[in-house]
Amino acid sequence: MEDLSKLKGVGDKTVKILKKKKVNNIFDLLWRLPKSFTDRSILSKINELQIGKIHTIKITPVKYNFPRIRNLPNRVTCEDETGKLDCIFFNSYEGYIRKILPLNKEVTISGKINFFKKKYQITNPTYVSTNESLIKGVHNKYSLTEGINEKMYNKILNQILNNLPILNEWHDKKILKKFNNISWSESIKKLHMPENIGKYNSNFYKRLSFDEILSSLLIFSEIRKKIKKIKKNKKIFTNKLHENIMKKINFRLTNDQMRALNEINNDIGSQNKMFRLLQGDVGSGKTIVALLSSLNVIESGYQVAFMAPTEILASQHYNLAKRIFPKNINIEILSNKIDPKKRKIVTENLIENKINIIFGTHAIFQKKILFKNLGFIIIDEQHKFGVRQRKLLSDKGGKNCDILLMSATPIPRTLTMSIYGDMDVSIIREKPNHRKDILTYSKIENKIDEVLDFVKKNISVGNQIFWVCPLIEESKKVDHVSAIKKFEYLKKIFPNQIGIIHSKIDDNEKQKILENFLNNKFKILVSTTIIEVGIDFPNANVIVIENSNKFGLSQLHQLRGRVGRGSKQSFCILMFKSNLSENARKRINILKKTNDGFLIAEEDMKLRGFGDVLGFKQSGLKNYRLADPVHNEDLFIMAKEEIERIEKNEKNLNKYKPLLKLYDQADVINDII
Repeated sequence: MEDLSKLKGVGDKTVKILKKKKVNNIFDLLWRLPKSFTDRSILSKINELQIGKIHTIKITPVKYNFPRIRNLPNRVTCEDETGKLDCIFFNSYEGYIRKILPLNKEVTISGKINFFKKKYQITNPTYVSTNESLIKGVHNKYSLTEGINEKMYNKILNQILNNLPILNEWHDKKILKKFNNISWSESIKKLHMPENIGKYNSNFYKRLSFDEILSSLLIFSEIRKKIKKIKKNKKIFTNKLHENIMKKINFRLTNDQMRALNEINNDIGSQNKMFRLLQGDVGSGKTIVALLSSLNVIESGYQVAFMAPTEILASQHYNLAKRIFPKNINIEILSNKIDPKKRKIVTENLIENKINIIFGTHAIFQKKILFKNLGFIIIDEQHKFGVRQRKLLSDKGGKNCDILLMSATPIPRTLTMSIYGDMDVSIIREKPNHRKDILTYSKIENKIDEVLDFVKKNISVGNQIFWVCPLIEESKKVDHVSAIKKFEYLKKIFPNQIGIIHSKIDDNEKQKILENFLNNKFKILVSTTIIEVGIDFPNANVIVIENSNKFGLSQLHQLRGRVGRGSKQSFCILMFKSNLSENARKRINILKKTNDGFLIAEEDMKLRGFGDVLGFKQSGLKNYRLADPVHNEDLFIMAKEEIERIEKNEKNLNKYKPLLKLYDQADVINDII
């Protein structure tokens, strides 16, 4: 029973309301946890009522007052042996009120108490029934949307809980013993009991979290196995092309870069299709590793497609390849700036295998763009593919096409396991030797003059500055610095030396602004947090971040990574308001102490509460509904061990189908099991 409309009392209108809260099926309801509860179990007398509190009362309706004047509320005078109380109804029909509050019959009601004209009243009582057992009790409170109340939501949810199927167990006895042998259905019921709110260390919560983790890792395992079964033609190469390039460039690869390059080359030269993530900190040199490996693919007679999130980043990769690749390698770029004639030539040359490597945005994977012999797809930063999208991407290039995804978001081991479990992972932690650590300072906002003096000194020696603000425009509700206000302020101090970029500017204009800044046509770029990840601005060596205490650690580290791309010493200035919270102070101090993105990601996760992980929420990565990568690290490790056992011993995975369906993996089940 997945469809909400099949539930009693749930019509099209309620379905639409629930969908606003991203509740699309009964499983979504099950995974929405109660945030608190209301105790309606104790019956009060009218003379015991407290204004502003929720009370449950047994009363007798004695008089109706149904005004004939529009917009006036309907009123029912009720009493018990200790006093009188009015029930007030807005937008309720007379017939409905007569039905639920029949005169001279005892009725139980529950709601918030108000006091008006020396009389207690309840406006639109939450619960009204002649059967007190339907009201007396503890009722869960959920995060609701307008148009659906607590009573309706609990009624819908209780239908599901009361009709939970008894499912065949998918775990073996050893696993179940670790959760005190509690079943899935019993765990779900306990999850929604008011007395269990916040009991994250309980057996029922851990069992459900483990199920969620296992379902995710099981999907990854099956995708990985399916990809590994694909036998491709080995790519034959000598490594000479990239050895020649290493002689051209004026730096040596780090040990991490060499290790990652060897792992990629081994995959490319094997019979198994590569499906690998190249993960590295900002400025760790992932691009050169990807380009060097692509040379081996080209040497073996295949084409390479290199996709970047923006045209300016695609152009930067294209220009780097033009500069370092041998002249006999045909390099092209597809972008919106290319005129139709040139585009037609490029697309024809791709089909005729006259282009060895092509750079571009997602447009290079449109259906009309065809390759003669595509052997390698490289996807650069910020393409947040889900499991299904990655699977489709792997299928696109055919059996001989290897896939490399790159990410500049350092994430801890449990997150890597839970997000990229379907892929092999290469990690670059070291920074190239010519890159200097970014010196990070914090400044209270009333010392802005000191910051301006520092900026002026850097401009005077030819450097450029990023100035980041959290908002586009001023907000009365949020006390943050806006980009537009700061731009106007700085423009007076630095006339003709400043630009601004934010999400409301159209893409072509954004492109132009970034290119002008890259070409040093102005000195300061005021920006919101949209400044592009991965773009090298070698001449920008200072970044000022306003309201830094409002950002998470990992996001501050990503922003800081916009500078430090050249050989100059770079600086990050974290501006903050007074009265820093303890956590904000810790975040700023961690950034001042280290430039290690992986360490920062670990610390970021430790500072956040249960279920509030920056790596998920701000990076757009898959969010677990129950499991938490920090607090449930033991469950992730246990699930990984269980997957290894399943891979070794179990050929038929049909018994896990209900598990996968319950945890919203149904869209990929049929593809892999």
